[in-house]
Amino acid sequence: MKKYVLDLTVTENIRLHANYVLIKLTQSDPLPEMLPGQFAEIRVDGSPTTFLRRPISINYVDRKTNEVWFLVQLVGDGTRKLATVQKGDTVNVVLPLGNGFSMPESPEKKVLLIGGGVGTAPMLYLGEALLKAGCKPTFLLGARSKNDLLQLDQFAAFGEVHTTTEDGSMGEKGYVTMHSVLANNQFDMIYTCGPKPMMMAVAKYAKAHNIECEVSLENTMACGVGACLCCVEKTDEGHVCACKEGPVFNIKKLLWQI
Repeated sequence: MKKYVLDLTVTENIRLHANYVLIKLTQSDPLPEMLPGQFAEIRVDGSPTTFLRRPISINYVDRKTNEVWFLVQLVGDGTRKLATVQKGDTVNVVLPLGNGFSMPESPEKKVLLIGGGVGTAPMLYLGEALLKAGCKPTFLLGARSKNDLLQLDQFAAFGEVHTTTEDGSMGEKGYVTMHSVLANNQFDMIYTCGPKPMMMAVAKYAKAHNIECEVSLENTMACGVGACLCCVEKTDEGHVCACKEGPVFNIKKLLWQI
């Protein structure tokens, strides 16, 4: 897909949590096509310690309002500075980057979308795409506590939502792979994004139950175009750049010990 370098305008910056903001961006022209699972490299202006763009998953594309959403976790100087943008500010982005999730072969397929932490971000846009394709998804969202579960109302608009929290403050207590929805249902496809240990656990479950599974890797992606080699991943086809060949991979391609 064609990539664009765009100066987008902030329409909203919503503080969802002490460590998360939702930034919505637009422009006068229609936004380019973007696929669920793709990401953007966002320039951070005004930070003396931030020299590289920050890779952020595309959270949602609202065609009615011509907005693209980014769920940003505040983890360092760059993201904390990015979180200070205000309505009317200009943000420079490169998008869409990488390859997205595949769609099920048939709308009859039963699909489960598993997100952990900020890894829930690409699941929202994917959920809408699946629903539009006639495949109503089931969501399983995990977090440390109920305060870390974000955008639940938006997810509920696209499918059935289940939650887990490590402290038991919402949903079932424990990790996503322990949730009863896995024991009580037979899924044909699992999509997941989140911390690598969580994704590896999900991939192990999928492999053991012969379920197709795609993971969205969160490797360090400094350039987004396969030039800097920061995000190299071992696959059955050799070493590849996750930002260019991924970030979405079928687990059959990865050399994970699961």
